[in-house]
Amino acid sequence: MRESAGTDFLTEERRGLYRVWRRHLAADPDLAEDLARLEADPKGLADAFGEDLRFGTGGLRGVMGAGTNRMNRYTVRLATAGLARYLQRQGTAGRGVVVAYDSRRWSDLFAKETALTLAGAGIPVYLFEGIRPTPELSFGVRDLEAAAGVVITASHNPPEYNGYKVYGPDGCQAVPELAEAIIREIAQVEDPFSVPTADEGEATRAGLLRRLGAEMDDRYVARVRGLGLSGGTGTPSAGRAPVTLVYTPLHGTGGKLVPRVLEEMGCRVVCVEEQMRPDPEFSTVASPNPEDPAAFERALALAREIKADAVLATDPDCDRVGVAVADGHGDYEYLSGNQVGVLLLDYILERRKALGAMPDKGVMIKTIVTSEMGRALADANGLETIDVLTGFKFIGEQIGRLEGTGRGFVFGYEESCGYLIGDFVRDKDGVQASAMAAEMIAHHKAAGKTLLDRLEELYRAYGYYRERLVSVTMPGAEGQARMRAMMERWRDAPPLEVAGLAVAEVQDYLVGRVRRADGSEGALDLPRSDVLKFVLDGGHWFCLRPSGTEPKLKIYFGVRGRDDADARELLDRLHRAVMERVEG
Repeated sequence: MRESAGTDFLTEERRGLYRVWRRHLAADPDLAEDLARLEADPKGLADAFGEDLRFGTGGLRGVMGAGTNRMNRYTVRLATAGLARYLQRQGTAGRGVVVAYDSRRWSDLFAKETALTLAGAGIPVYLFEGIRPTPELSFGVRDLEAAAGVVITASHNPPEYNGYKVYGPDGCQAVPELAEAIIREIAQVEDPFSVPTADEGEATRAGLLRRLGAEMDDRYVARVRGLGLSGGTGTPSAGRAPVTLVYTPLHGTGGKLVPRVLEEMGCRVVCVEEQMRPDPEFSTVASPNPEDPAAFERALALAREIKADAVLATDPDCDRVGVAVADGHGDYEYLSGNQVGVLLLDYILERRKALGAMPDKGVMIKTIVTSEMGRALADANGLETIDVLTGFKFIGEQIGRLEGTGRGFVFGYEESCGYLIGDFVRDKDGVQASAMAAEMIAHHKAAGKTLLDRLEELYRAYGYYRERLVSVTMPGAEGQARMRAMMERWRDAPPLEVAGLAVAEVQDYLVGRVRRADGSEGALDLPRSDVLKFVLDGGHWFCLRPSGTEPKLKIYFGVRGRDDADARELLDRLHRAVMERVEG
């Protein structure tokens, strides 16, 4: 067969790899057709084979299909062989690996390939019998004292994507040190087509492949229910009429457990039926992302019809939850991740104090791009605040570091709708957060208030905080070069003032230093990352961060105003000033 014109874009080394893949894929029922399409698409073929899919700090993520730069059974086997080598080198392989997956196309296939590759290396595997929320994977790793975990998911990425996330023995997503160790082992695996895999039946009979199902669900749900702070009433509504909630899993895994938990709490739960069906195409939404108010369209229509108290939406792997609440005038208002996080922290602090359950040295953990309003609440209530880089794995890592120090974890959150209440999970948990949000809604309803009422009270007490995220897409090699140049310009020639506000300090996480307006410097005790945060007089701030998974520059803004109008004006002014420099 004549080589495709797409190979003209490849180096000789990559052409050789393409030929090897073409021979093997000719008999692959899933990929042969995809390869045939690529051979008629030179640029697509060059992209699919021009490089290897990169194993990052969280694992793999990419478009599904044929090629070295795609998510397929062979790239999954390659990554799993590296993980197996790492566990064997550590001497922990005998503890086994927990494997879970979401509702995306090929997720079940990739999960089985992962399990049989591990079993082929003699490593015991606990494979969930069907789709499960990602936080249950984290719980399962800890509950079974396994050596690691793998979940097949691409969270709320578009339908053509899938991913492979690795978790350590603490149930925390792989931090850079662990990821780099696995990457070194992957590099030693020469050929993904020669990676040994076990026969499913033989692995099961040998005890190397075990299924997880209802029993693990029950243990996890019991721990989630044990987080309740409603005073032992058994329901979140304290004996009053239960709250009415509309819930949607956005075609993902949350439908497996979230309605169950909410109903056991005594809530009236009405689900968006057409979105309860696992659907790898996410056919009823433009994007299955609870950070996007547009994802709530069908749920809000149902909420208006039944006059629900609130709407909860979880993303496909159910580690994030978005919230919209009744505004008291017949409609609903979407709450940002920052707002929900502050409300949850406020409720947890209030109830823990009432129940005498506050640790002596409590700690709240948030990311550096999350609202400073959480810190204000923490300070007022005697909690220490720990800041971490973007990525919930760093929150999970800090929880582990608190153990044995006499300091107690109270709450962790990030602005992108990720929250954690109970540390028996070490990742953001949409099941936990849904349950606590329902309890919080019921608590304030019993007092005659909505969440919007309580949020206004908090603003009056601590200041009117407003935040915004802007993503600037910079595709291709040219876009990457432009992004690097832009970060260098901001780093080498930082402004002295922005929007009429003096720059008080520049936090440069790439070099691990903070530079202050008075000329002094200090160290930043966080992993190195290409992130710049500018803190302005008055505590306002903005942050520049190239995305690790998309060709985007993410720009975060945060301000604190005297009142709502002042905060909005400050935010708009800061936004305009920064974007003029970015786009100039």
